[in-house]
Amino acid sequence: MDSVRAARVLKGVRDAALSGQRHAVEPRPVIEESWGRMLRGGVDPDRDVRTGLLSPEELEERRRGSGLTAVLDELRGGLVSIADAAQHIMVVADTEGRVMWREGSPAVLRMADGHGFELGADWTEATVGTNGVGTPLVTRRPVQVFSAEHFVRTHHSWTCAGSPLTDPRDGRLIGVVDVSGPLETMHPATLALVHSVTRLAEAELRTRHLGVLDRLRTIAVPLLAGITGRALVVDLHGWTAAVTGMAPADRVALPKGFGPGQVWLPAIGACRVEPLPGGWLLRPDDDGGSAVGASAVVVLDVSSPRRWTVTVNGDAGSWTHELTPRHAELLYLLATAPSGHTAPALAGELFGDPGRAVTVRAELSRIRRYLSGLLEGRPYRFREDTEVRLVLPRDPADLLPQSLAPAVVRARRGEAG
Repeated sequence: MDSVRAARVLKGVRDAALSGQRHAVEPRPVIEESWGRMLRGGVDPDRDVRTGLLSPEELEERRRGSGLTAVLDELRGGLVSIADAAQHIMVVADTEGRVMWREGSPAVLRMADGHGFELGADWTEATVGTNGVGTPLVTRRPVQVFSAEHFVRTHHSWTCAGSPLTDPRDGRLIGVVDVSGPLETMHPATLALVHSVTRLAEAELRTRHLGVLDRLRTIAVPLLAGITGRALVVDLHGWTAAVTGMAPADRVALPKGFGPGQVWLPAIGACRVEPLPGGWLLRPDDDGGSAVGASAVVVLDVSSPRRWTVTVNGDAGSWTHELTPRHAELLYLLATAPSGHTAPALAGELFGDPGRAVTVRAELSRIRRYLSGLLEGRPYRFREDTEVRLVLPRDPADLLPQSLAPAVVRARRGEAG
């Protein structure tokens, strides 16, 4: 099917969906769910809404703090020349959907200006509807949006393919890379190309991180040699550079606002923290223990469409950790099943395949690094004396919108488990 005919069919699909009717062709699930979010959020499908652009000063400040500058050369090298030749542009946006950089065909850049696709513009779903920047921010996976799959009618002459970019140090989303252009120039391989280049950019971040750990290790090894008792040196993201007197761990989850002084960490208990260039020296208090106490309260907050946290309040203190999409899914499944799940059962609820129990066990092992003492096995569940509070979105349809887990999909649809 050529692009013009495909656009005409998609227009009919969109018109039917907006009028509550059925069409012979069903919208793709990722698009149908996005349209549902737009309808619930009150986005006008016939009105091109634009918010104020960031000032040049605000744009530069965001660029510096985005974590994206480290991979910009990698993205340019993989996408700009191809996008230019194909009459497309490359767009890099931050986690708030603000356009940080855009490069490529000058003619297409001018067309993008006409759509408000400018530097500093807000391209979240809530502002401009279904699109190749805002939708990957929500779904956390690559998405191509073609012509009338855009919720707002004025974008139907446009096609875009966006892929989320995550920081391998902590799994957090740091932005979206998008290639966009006129629908006539769309190529089916564009999304695969964008996704591959974002993976190369993440590999570059991983290589740089290993270099940072090596440099920190040159400081840590002689320092720990003069310390008696337990101690470890971690980088600013909690990755271990060196350890003495205790079993090594790949990473120690650090809470927000972490700093020098006396702190409590679920994985190692009470400890004294001292700053180092590019990291921290952690000296566990051997009398502090690692248990959170019998009065622990766990608050799992999955009410936001893009950010999920777990907070532990116990006798030893309070601690909050931001969750990756996979860990948010797993903890949601455990929070909604007080009696617990076996690993095969969790794999079935998560992947639709009980045979992927090994993957589930590996992820739960990682979760236990920051919820030490609060999770039990055989079956997997929260400790019986732990109070678990689950904070859900107001509308069940907005629950973990990035998730394809069968159990979460059923919950979004209001179906019983």
